[in-house]
Amino acid sequence: MTSSYLSIPAPYQPFEMMNDPGTHSCRYTMKASDLTMMRYLQDLHQAETPAPAPQTPKYHTGRLPNSRAKDGKPSLMLMGQKRSGKSSISSVVFHKLPPSETLYLDTTTHITKYSLHSILDFAIYDLPGHINYLDDTYDGEATFGEIDAIIWVIDAQDEYLDAIDALNDTILTLQTRFPTINVEVFVHKVDGLSDDYKSDTFRDIIQRVQDELSDAGYNNAPVSFYQTSIFDDSIFEAFSKVIQKLIPQLPTLETLLNNLCSKCQMEKAYLFDMQSKIYIATDTSPTDISSYEICSGYIDMVVDISEIFGWDRPADSGEMVDQGIQEGESLVTMGRRGNSYLYLREINKYLALICLMGEESSADKKVLIDYNVSRFKEALLKVFPGK
Repeated sequence: MTSSYLSIPAPYQPFEMMNDPGTHSCRYTMKASDLTMMRYLQDLHQAETPAPAPQTPKYHTGRLPNSRAKDGKPSLMLMGQKRSGKSSISSVVFHKLPPSETLYLDTTTHITKYSLHSILDFAIYDLPGHINYLDDTYDGEATFGEIDAIIWVIDAQDEYLDAIDALNDTILTLQTRFPTINVEVFVHKVDGLSDDYKSDTFRDIIQRVQDELSDAGYNNAPVSFYQTSIFDDSIFEAFSKVIQKLIPQLPTLETLLNNLCSKCQMEKAYLFDMQSKIYIATDTSPTDISSYEICSGYIDMVVDISEIFGWDRPADSGEMVDQGIQEGESLVTMGRRGNSYLYLREINKYLALICLMGEESSADKKVLIDYNVSRFKEALLKVFPGK
C-alpha cells in the first residue's frame, strides 16, 4: 500500500559566502537567478492589487483622433467654395431632405451646426463659403481648436482651380497649427458627369492637390478623396468612412464583426446608424457599393414600416413602458440571389446590425444566428457602456 506524505525541504539559502582575499573577510552574494526571482516575488503582490482607478483602453485607428475636444464628442466641419453643395449634403444626410428639393435651399450665411445622435454624438458644422476663416481677423483656435476632421467639398461640375488653391492653403495652415485634424475631400456632384470625364476629373484634382503639397514639403499629409453625389448612396458611403476614422473603438468593432461573420457564415455585416444610414463599422472583408445600396434600401423599408407598426422600447430605467418586444428584428429573402437573404437586428434605439447571409447560412440556422448575434450585442454594449 502506497502512502503519500508532504516532504518539507531544507531551508534554501539564496546567498553564497565568498572569501575576499584582499580584505581577508567574507561577504555574501546572491545568484543572478535568485535575484531575478526575488524581484519577481516583490512585484507579485502589485499584480494582485487592483488599479486605483479604471484605465481607459487605448485604441489605434490608423490616425490618432484629435484629443483636444473638451466634451469628448467628435466634431466635423464642412468647408468649400460657395454653391459647392455643403448645405445640400447636410440636409440630405442629417435632415432626410429629398435631393430634388435641395435646389431651393438658401445660401449659408452663418455657421450652422448639425448633430448626429448615435452611439457617439457627433457635431457637424457647416461654414459659409464666402468667408476666409484663415484670415488673421478670425481666431483660429476658436474655429478649429476642437475639430477632428474637415470635409472640403469641391464642385466637380464647376471650375475647381480656385477651390484647390483654397484647399491647399487650408491644409498647410492646419498642418502648421492643428496637425491632428484629418482632411477629407469630397469631389461632389459627379452624377452629372460621364464615367470617363468623372474619372479624369477625380484624378486631376488628386494630382493637383498632392503636387502642391509635395512642393510645400508635405508628402504624407492626412488627406483622403471621395467621389460623392446626393442622388445616390455615395455620399452616405463617404460619410461613413470619414466618421469611422473618429471612432477609437473601431478595431474592436471590426474584430467582433469578423468573428460574427466567421461563426455564422455571413457574407457581410454592417453596424448602421438607423436615422442617417451611416455605418459606423463593418467587417474587414472587401466592401462594394452594391452591398451598401442593398442595406440602405432595406433600412428605408424597415424605418417606414416601423413608423406604422411601431413598438414601445424600454424606458431609460430599463422597464417597459407597455407590453411588447424589446428589440426589432427583420428577415428578408432575395429571390434574385438564390438562397441569400438579409438579416436585421436592432441593437439599441440608435444602431442596427444588418447582415448579408450567404448560401452556407440558410434560414434553418436562424436559432444559432440569433444566439451569436445576442452574444455580439452583449459585447458591443460593453464596448459602449451606458448606451
